Amino acid sequence: MTSSPSDAAYNDRMLSLGLARVAEQAALASASLVGRGDEKAADQAAVNAMREQLNLLDIAGVVVIGEGERDEAPMLFIGEEVGTGNGPGVDIALDPLEGTTLTAKDMPNALTVIAMGPRGSMLHAPDVYMEKLAVGPGLPKNVVTLDMSPAERVTALAKAKGCAPTDITVCILERPRHEAMIAEVRETGAAIRLITDGDVAGVMHCAESEITGIDMYMGDGGAPEGVLAAAALKCMGGQIYGRLLFRNDDERGRAAKAGITDLNRIYTGEDMVTSDVIFAATGVTGGTLLPAIKREPGWVETTTLLMRSKSRSVRRMSYRTPV
Repeated sequence: MTSSPSDAAYNDRMLSLGLARVAEQAALASASLVGRGDEKAADQAAVNAMREQLNLLDIAGVVVIGEGERDEAPMLFIGEEVGTGNGPGVDIALDPLEGTTLTAKDMPNALTVIAMGPRGSMLHAPDVYMEKLAVGPGLPKNVVTLDMSPAERVTALAKAKGCAPTDITVCILERPRHEAMIAEVRETGAAIRLITDGDVAGVMHCAESEITGIDMYMGDGGAPEGVLAAAALKCMGGQIYGRLLFRNDDERGRAAKAGITDLNRIYTGEDMVTSDVIFAATGVTGGTLLPAIKREPGWVETTTLLMRSKSRSVRRMSYRTPV
């Protein structure tokens, strides 16, 4: 494998089906571990399958959002080269199993997630927290901002949608750090959909509010997942904003290593993903976005969401294979 891309053009249309297969195979690999209580085994199975499939693609890929630093992740670490090396240079952001706890406990909305864009198209987000705020498509730019309080965001979004704050539903990750935010949102009369894990799916819910019932996502979560969510919204439509959060010098050092100098910068979705991307996600456990993997005697079936930002095309693909 080589890190030097060939002169081949980045053809998102031709690469998209290959990327869907990567997500599918990662989901299939983790299927037998749903509800088994072993988060690490489920994650490792997905990682191994995703890496194997990526290395079959004719790309010169670099993982920019992965399982962690090289010394923390034996495979699909940040900076790892994937693909045959015989195709275009691409950035890859991935979460082989977004919701390892959800998988282990057989809870909703566990997904395998991967995005691909031309080399240099994705923010190299360090493994720190990011304050995130997202809404769906069809709204004025900056209708909500990170500088607003949670209550102000609800009020502003309700005004833009022509409804009352009581008609707004906000998705928030259920964590002790969000207790004050949750209380403030509830004081507006808005409803809250609490999730235990999986904030990429949480952000994606905003883009299909007529199906999911979610109008806005807010809260602090992993910065790498913020970039993946930005890739999804680039395909689906919507707005996302992120601001990196640092708890200590070690985390600030990770930012410096990633080439980030402005530690207070607010990133838009366009800042996090600067070129057209492909995004694929396969359902592992059932949820509002994608159904669970279905197993029956002799067969297994997955459903994959495959999207291209260039064409704004969205495919929901079923894959049925004998086992």
